[in-house]
Amino acid sequence: MEICIVAGARPNFIKLAPIVRAIDSARDGGKDISHHLVYTGRKDDPTLEASLFDDLQMPQPEVYLGVDCENLNELTGQVMSSFELYLRQHKTDAVIVVDDLASTMAAAIVAKKQGLTLAHLVAGTRSFDINMPKEINRLVIDGLSDLLFTAGYKGTSAATREGAEQSKIYMVGNILMDTLRFNHPRLSRPALFDSLGLKERGYIVFTLNRKALLANRDNLEAMVCMMLEKAGDVPVVAPLRKAAAAVVGDILKNHPAEAGRMHVVDSLSYLDFGYLTANALGVVTDSGNVAEEATFNGVPCITLNNYTEHIETVTIGSNVLVGEDAGALGEELERMTAGEWKKSSVPERWDGRSAERIVRILMERGNVI
Repeated sequence: MEICIVAGARPNFIKLAPIVRAIDSARDGGKDISHHLVYTGRKDDPTLEASLFDDLQMPQPEVYLGVDCENLNELTGQVMSSFELYLRQHKTDAVIVVDDLASTMAAAIVAKKQGLTLAHLVAGTRSFDINMPKEINRLVIDGLSDLLFTAGYKGTSAATREGAEQSKIYMVGNILMDTLRFNHPRLSRPALFDSLGLKERGYIVFTLNRKALLANRDNLEAMVCMMLEKAGDVPVVAPLRKAAAAVVGDILKNHPAEAGRMHVVDSLSYLDFGYLTANALGVVTDSGNVAEEATFNGVPCITLNNYTEHIETVTIGSNVLVGEDAGALGEELERMTAGEWKKSSVPERWDGRSAERIVRILMERGNVI
C-alpha cells in the first residue's frame, strides 16, 4: 500500500512525524505499506529551519511542489495543478492531508478527482465562523474525506452532526501528543537561558502569528503594554518570526521604560522552543498548537482568541481564552503571576499512540472506495 502524506506548512510536519515513524515501523515489521512525503511549498522555505527534520527524527520530503504565493485562491490552483502532476507520475493508493490550509484543501480535491482514498488528520475541528477561510477549507476537506481521524469527542461530534457516516469517523486522539511524548526527553535548553539570565518557571513566553492581531496595531499595542504591566518583574520572552518581530519591536520603541522586560528573540528550533515553553511560568499565545503543548505540560496558558478548535484545552487543560481584550488579558496575567491558576489535567487519548491507531486503520480500510 502506497501512501502519500501531504504537508502544507511547518506545523504540519510536527503532526506528521509520528505517522511517518509508524508507517516505517509497520513496514519493518513485514506489512505491505510505505509512504511518500510531499511538501507543497519551496525547499528553501525560511520557516523550515535547518534542524527541523533532525529534531523531529523524520526524513525530509521527497518532493517539494514549490508553490509560494500570498493569494489563497492562486495558491489553491497552483497546488492542485502541481499535485495532480505528481499523482500521475507516482503510484498512490491513499492520500493523508492534515489540518485546514488552502494547500491542504487543494491536495484533498485532487486526491478525490484521481479516485484515491482520502484521509484527513485532525478532522472535525470547527470555529463555526464561516467568514474564516480555514473554516471553509475544513468543511470541504471533511466532506471529501473517506477516513476522518478526529482528536477528541468534539471533533467526532462535529463530523457526525454534519452528516458524515459513522463508518468513516475514528477518534484516534491528539496526534500532536505523539510528537511531544516522543521528543520530551530530547528537549534542549536554549542558549538564551544564559544570555538572558532566565530561570525555570521564572519567565513568560509570548508567541504571535495571527494576521488579524498584527493588523490591528492599536489594540495589539494595548495588549503588549498590559502584558508588560501585569508581568511586573517577570521577564517576557518572545520568539517571533520576521513580521511579528517587526510589529512588536515598533511597539516597544514607543514604550522604552517597559521595553526592557520583553525580550524579542529569533524563532527557535523545535527542541529549543519545546524546552522554553515546558519550563515557563506561563504562556501567552495566539496558537492552538502552543496551547495544546501547554496543556500537556501543565503550564498556564492564555490564548488571544475568542474561540479554540481544541476546546479540551480550556475545559480540561490549562488554557483560557481572552479574545483580543487587553483588560481580560490583564486579569488572567494577574492570576498567572500570583500562582492562582486553575487546576488542569491531560485530556483523554493524549497518550502518544494516535499514529499507531491511524496506521492500523489505514491498513484495514485504506482501500475503502
